[in-house]
Amino acid sequence: MHRRELLKTALLLPLISACSRSGAGQNSNSTQSPTKEASANMSFTPLNKSKKEWQEILEPDRYQILFKAGTERSGSSPLDKVYDEGAYVCAACKLPLFSSDDKFDSGTGWPSFTKPIIEENIGKTTDYKLIYPRTEYHCARCGGHQGHVFKDGPEPRGERWCNNGLAINFIAKGDDLPELVS
Repeated sequence: MHRRELLKTALLLPLISACSRSGAGQNSNSTQSPTKEASANMSFTPLNKSKKEWQEILEPDRYQILFKAGTERSGSSPLDKVYDEGAYVCAACKLPLFSSDDKFDSGTGWPSFTKPIIEENIGKTTDYKLIYPRTEYHCARCGGHQGHVFKDGPEPRGERWCNNGLAINFIAKGDDLPELVS
């Protein structure tokens, strides 16, 4: 990297960080909600719980990941090595996000998938926490942070949906999906 580009990045970092913390214009007491247009095409009702309400419902480590965009340590999730048939649902609101059919071992230490079950169940934003832009994704129903999408996955899509294990729960095939949180 040239010295001039490095200096520009260093000068922009506080601005990028402030935008990231402010939620890019979102109310800091509520989670990300889809637009009205997007909501019309969804098969679920978006939730507008405050962060305080989620904090009362979730364990502290899950809350930190889902609603403060934390990341668990690589290799710490037992879900990374689960390859049984079933579905992965949002740990906050229970919305189905991924199928075991689309799970693969990425070697990263986090559960990884090639695609979501239903694209509309996922929302995306750009994250600048590591200076360069990354695609962050979250549950479209509750706004809970799930992980990041990278372009180094297997064919045909070439995507790796790298998920925090604490942000999801596994439901084995044959088990009933849990009721959605309201």
